[in-house]
Amino acid sequence: MRESSNPILNTKAFNKAAATLNDNQVMTVGGTIQKTFILTALVFAGALYSWANPSTVLLLVGAIGALVVGLITAFKPTSAPVTAPVFSVLQGLFLGGISLIISQQTGSGNSVIQAITLTIGVLFLMLFLYSSGIIKVTEKLRMGVVAATGAIALMYVMNFVMSFFGAAFFTLADTSMMAIGINLVIVGVAAFNLLLDFDFIDKAAAARAPKAMEWYGAFGLMVTLVWLYIELLKLLSRLNRD
Repeated sequence: MRESSNPILNTKAFNKAAATLNDNQVMTVGGTIQKTFILTALVFAGALYSWANPSTVLLLVGAIGALVVGLITAFKPTSAPVTAPVFSVLQGLFLGGISLIISQQTGSGNSVIQAITLTIGVLFLMLFLYSSGIIKVTEKLRMGVVAATGAIALMYVMNFVMSFFGAAFFTLADTSMMAIGINLVIVGVAAFNLLLDFDFIDKAAAARAPKAMEWYGAFGLMVTLVWLYIELLKLLSRLNRD
């Protein structure tokens, strides 16, 4: 199996699970898609609850809880059938809270609905491009996406560190053409990460990974979708800012 730039979907995790799971049933692409729909529904449920009941406590519980459960899932993939749904609910609590805050701060309430719609649209577009073979996941494409994702991760870290000194170079309040352009590039890279995720899940299913790993594959895909949604929300908030 080839690597994905998604740190969750990696060969080591699947090989480790295959060695520890005693499951005669094998992973399928269809089964992974079904699990992805379930996790998406749980994210929506958590987000709607957090949106309707704004609370700093819920926001923190969602953010910290999702991080902890996500790390547990990443280090113990065999726990995904239990931890992936829990992660999704917690992630939903965080997304609902942070979406409400951003919409209130920027005065662009429509950005949330637009971001959700675009995230779903991008997901199905990239799935169509991958399944139809219009865009093939070649080694060159893979290396380019992985390199771009690494550069973005480095930029996030640098921006976070610089924010402590009041010198962050990429803030939500920045509506300059450069900020919008960077945001667009990140959205594009996140979208192409979906192609790599699809390809990795496809190869994992072809390699007859254990059935339980469908939950782990869906979990990894959700991580990319959450990233894509957040970046789209930030982009739309900049464009729609009053």
